[in-house]
Amino acid sequence: MVSEQIQGRGIHDVALLEAMRRIPRHFFVEAALRERAYDDTPLPIGDHQTISQPYMVALMTAALELRPGDRVLEVGTGSGYQTAVLAALDAQVVSVERIERLAERARLVLGLLGYTSARIELGDGGLGWPLGAPYDAILVTAGAPSIPRPLLEQLAVEGRLVLPMGEDELQTLVRLRRAAHGGLVEEYLGDCRFVKLRGSYGWDEP
Repeated sequence: MVSEQIQGRGIHDVALLEAMRRIPRHFFVEAALRERAYDDTPLPIGDHQTISQPYMVALMTAALELRPGDRVLEVGTGSGYQTAVLAALDAQVVSVERIERLAERARLVLGLLGYTSARIELGDGGLGWPLGAPYDAILVTAGAPSIPRPLLEQLAVEGRLVLPMGEDELQTLVRLRRAAHGGLVEEYLGDCRFVKLRGSYGWDEP
């Protein structure tokens, strides 16, 4: 998975590659799909949610430009796999999930694997998690119609916000960087497809 799907597509961050080699991805999918856990595709995890394609996890993580000890907010815990990758890079992770079943399962798996420093909070991810702000990096793992204002307010100076943004069927991966003078620098990292962000600043409930 790492050598062909990730390194083979141009991601060469050594710490990230090693983290993704160590983390057993099959722990984060349902038993019936474990044989496909390392395939080059997203997989369903229930509740109309997915575990992201391995390459997309790597691309979004690399875009955060993490340093050890960075405070990171993840919006949308899902399976907890992306959370594990962030924690394996020595980030201080707060992850917000709105679906209680997914939050509970992610806590269980992360605990079994020893990633006990990552905090999983139940809540509306579009509102962020103000108690832990400001964050050096914020990662949104669901497609948003626009940039949630609370997330910008919780982003530190020189912090990076990475999120899929755009139409409900196809989004653009965007990185926003808060400059020292307070302005935002916006970069586009390519097309992507994610499940919809629900709740505040997301799409209407189904």
